[in-house]
Amino acid sequence: MLSHERGVPSAAFSASRLKLYGVMLFGALLIALPIGTLVHLALADNSGAMAHVMGTVLPVAARETALLLAGVACLTAVFGTGAAWFVTAFEFPLRRFLAIALVLPLAMPTYIAAAVYVEWLDAAGPVQSFVRMIVGAKTAADFPLPSVRSLPGAIIIMSAVLYPYVYLATRTLFQMQSATLIEAARSLGAKTSRVFTRIALPLARPAIALGVSLSLLEALNDIGASEFLGVRTLTLSVMTTWLNRGSLEGAAALACAMLVAVVALIIIEMKARGDRRYTNSVKKPRLLAPKTLTGASAWGAFVFCMLPVMVGFVIPALFLGWQAVKRTARGQIDPMLMEAFVATIILAGVATLGIVLLARVIAAGHRLIATRWVHGLTRFASLGYAIPGTVLALGLLTPIAFMDNALANLWRSLTGERLGLFLTGSGLAIILAYHARFLGIAIGAIETGYARISPHLDDAARMLGRDIGGIRRDVHGPLIRPALGTAALLVFVDAMKELPATLLLRPLNVETLATLVYADAARGVFEAGALAALMIVLVGLGPIMLIARTHQPEPADGFAAARAASAGENGR
Repeated sequence: MLSHERGVPSAAFSASRLKLYGVMLFGALLIALPIGTLVHLALADNSGAMAHVMGTVLPVAARETALLLAGVACLTAVFGTGAAWFVTAFEFPLRRFLAIALVLPLAMPTYIAAAVYVEWLDAAGPVQSFVRMIVGAKTAADFPLPSVRSLPGAIIIMSAVLYPYVYLATRTLFQMQSATLIEAARSLGAKTSRVFTRIALPLARPAIALGVSLSLLEALNDIGASEFLGVRTLTLSVMTTWLNRGSLEGAAALACAMLVAVVALIIIEMKARGDRRYTNSVKKPRLLAPKTLTGASAWGAFVFCMLPVMVGFVIPALFLGWQAVKRTARGQIDPMLMEAFVATIILAGVATLGIVLLARVIAAGHRLIATRWVHGLTRFASLGYAIPGTVLALGLLTPIAFMDNALANLWRSLTGERLGLFLTGSGLAIILAYHARFLGIAIGAIETGYARISPHLDDAARMLGRDIGGIRRDVHGPLIRPALGTAALLVFVDAMKELPATLLLRPLNVETLATLVYADAARGVFEAGALAALMIVLVGLGPIMLIARTHQPEPADGFAAARAASAGENGR
């Protein structure tokens, strides 16, 4: 009797298949558990909290969130697509430098950028104080200026940090487009603007839709920037309803509303992308030769590309560096900084190791067991990145508390001693949340590595009698090491930056770099956490620069595929 694995006896594969199925089910359970818990809490509410929240909190939060996402979608699409087109199609001053620099804002978490601009641009900040001094005004009331703590301020700051998602995906597609098509249009007399609007832009719609959807998912996950900038988003409302109002059921109801928003974003992205697939007529298409711009056009392109880099990275990074140097010279270093750094490295490192190992098995199962059921499990396990960290933390709270109580009761019955909150107190709760949130990134990056391995190698190994475990170990193992490294870098950096889930599930009296920065900013002394914020940015710069330098005109690089997996697709 033969299995579906191309004529290999089923006995040789049964044990390995069962192991793969078990691991893939565990990955899917990481997503299903918090979602199921939230739905159960919302539907089981008997206190009327859900009705109260839905009638009072939800309308305001939904309106603010919708306006924020609409603004972020517009700005990220304009600057991400425009910058990608300029650096691909034109030659202008510092084009090669900007092609890499445009990726740098990805190393700057939105909550850090927001805290920096609040320090600079708030009514008591140096910018407004300088302006009032020039005009002779003594107080902010004498000469009012637009407040950064507003919805427009949040839209601009978040867009300046998140546009690289659109830039990376769109530039990849622009690079893939055959030069023949665009040069033919130019030779027929088509103006540059017409080539862009009639040829390049329609072909780039799938990439734009993907990049914008990822930007919106990041904006929806944000909690720090929304709070600092005074925008009552759904994410922030979930946390305040849970912690400040003490209504777990009401927070669960809001979290379910956020899940609906996430599903809507994914569906919109899929509809916008549709079934479009664009291929080139040759295996290695000739890249488009950049057209040299001169005069005002050249400097206009430079300013357009440099502006988001300045706002999204350079200005916040300079402020952090200045504050860090100043406070270090004065000996004003937070005594908790080193403890927070060690805790961050341990939590992110342990989570990264577990996530990459789990993702490798799931990606291998998706490749070696090509069934619809396996495909569905893989895609479902990849959805975690699309779910905001606040929602995951809230959904994991009840089952983790249940398991903590069960372990405590078991330990007491065996030893007669109290165990305490083992999962929460040891940090396993936050590590579990990291697994649920970032598993999709690792799966996407590793699947990109698998895509570069010819299926014929699998066939040859099967014919030589290797089972699934042998193929994974001896054939795939050496070939996907670069993809494993990419996955580990992406997961580690994202785990370091993650704020909502860390803030809500971290062990008592334990601070990470992210929570330390958030606490200082919330107290109005962000400069005290500048060094911690700078450490987060510097750690993130390494992988970001590596991705920027190795960004080649291929259908999907490790970064794009990993991020695409978070939206429920593998980006290929």
